[in-house]
Amino acid sequence: MITLTELSTKELGAFTLRLDLPAYRARQMHKWVYQSGCGSFEQMTDLPKDLRNRLSAVARVRSLEEVGRQVSRDGTEKYLFRLLDGETVESVLMFDADRTTLCVSSQVGCAMGCRFCVTGSLGFRRNLRAHEIIDQVLHSRERLKPESDITNIVFMGMGEPFENFEEVRMALERLISPGYVGLSKRKVTVSTCGHVEGIQRLGREGPLVNLAISLNATTDDMRSEIMPVNRKWPLKELLQACREFPLKPTRRITFEYVMFGGLNDTPDDARRIPRLLKGIRSKVNLIPFNAHEGSRFRKPDEDRVLAFQQILADGGLTAPIRKSKGADIAAACGQLKAAYSEEKKRPRPA
Repeated sequence: MITLTELSTKELGAFTLRLDLPAYRARQMHKWVYQSGCGSFEQMTDLPKDLRNRLSAVARVRSLEEVGRQVSRDGTEKYLFRLLDGETVESVLMFDADRTTLCVSSQVGCAMGCRFCVTGSLGFRRNLRAHEIIDQVLHSRERLKPESDITNIVFMGMGEPFENFEEVRMALERLISPGYVGLSKRKVTVSTCGHVEGIQRLGREGPLVNLAISLNATTDDMRSEIMPVNRKWPLKELLQACREFPLKPTRRITFEYVMFGGLNDTPDDARRIPRLLKGIRSKVNLIPFNAHEGSRFRKPDEDRVLAFQQILADGGLTAPIRKSKGADIAAACGQLKAAYSEEKKRPRPA
């Protein structure tokens, strides 16, 4: 059975041709899927009912199914999606006064093994296809409309995006294409744990969306301990790739710095950051660690976070303290795990 979001515009045209349908039917379906955001043929009301029934017998609109939804005290929503093979991923919808941000997953599980991240405890299961990434966006948009819409997309969910470069790049192209989702490049951010080859490829091949780097330590010894990727690409190589990344004059690279109590929250750490980021147009997001069961890390004291922020400000860096959203439903940074029952794990019917 064909999934419509798996098809390019040309492939959708070929699909309708095989069904002996006129070309305009492909344009109608494309508009329903991407502009109207419908998730079923039944919603495509300008298609005759018999045609909708015929299409439903040979195709589906999307590749995922919502099997769980949690709402945080702060309004954050976490979705659990089951894919066609029974694997599951999570997406998180966050609300601010001036924007609505969707955090999407790019892999089932993750192979990078960051010590503080719950997703890493799953290990790596598989890469997501481009349409499985886009389907997270389309489903969430349908949830929001007509009252509001998604304004920002961040690849900060499950997985390391640059370990799945080709599919992520195809998803990015659809996110920023006016004929598909149609967001501005400035509204889309790819976050990496420090995958230098991926940073370099994005710089060469694009699309040049926003780039965020999980820094989290100021020495190679500490960073290698909590982020094994640093053993392959130490700080010097990572930061050089950032210096060479092609930025437009008004753009900056965001460095995410998760703060762990008594580990990487010292004044010396704070003083090293401006030196490390010298020559990079950047800002630093300070993220107090979200404690979770079984973790050896702890949340930093608030006064240490504020003192850390002041040192960065004195060093000329913009360093907002990012408030965690959805921590009470395990939707905050580093908490996504896609927990599911055996019932939810079963493959979906073809």
